[in-house]
Amino acid sequence: MPDPKQDNPQQRLRDEAGKRARRKLRARRDRDRSGWFWFGMFGMVGWAVAIPTVIGIAIGLWLDRSWPGAPSWTLNLLIVGVIVGCLNAWYWVKQESRRE
Repeated sequence: MPDPKQDNPQQRLRDEAGKRARRKLRARRDRDRSGWFWFGMFGMVGWAVAIPTVIGIAIGLWLDRSWPGAPSWTLNLLIVGVIVGCLNAWYWVKQESRRE
């Protein structure tokens, strides 16, 4: 069954005008968010991943020196640090998207 919207050019025009109006309102609302804001957000997400990863590596190196053994603490805590960092970054991005 054909979609009635496809056959009605007036409805398509209304839909397109509505999309453009919503896009324009969103742009006005986000006017204060320049490229620097997004550059800062990108940096914050990067640090949110990097810091837990470096902490995991540091603790892993210390554990490997203190208690050497078969499991590599450094490698295991590196993976844990990356996972924690990604969850942290996901949390911050989700918080920012809620504000919109």
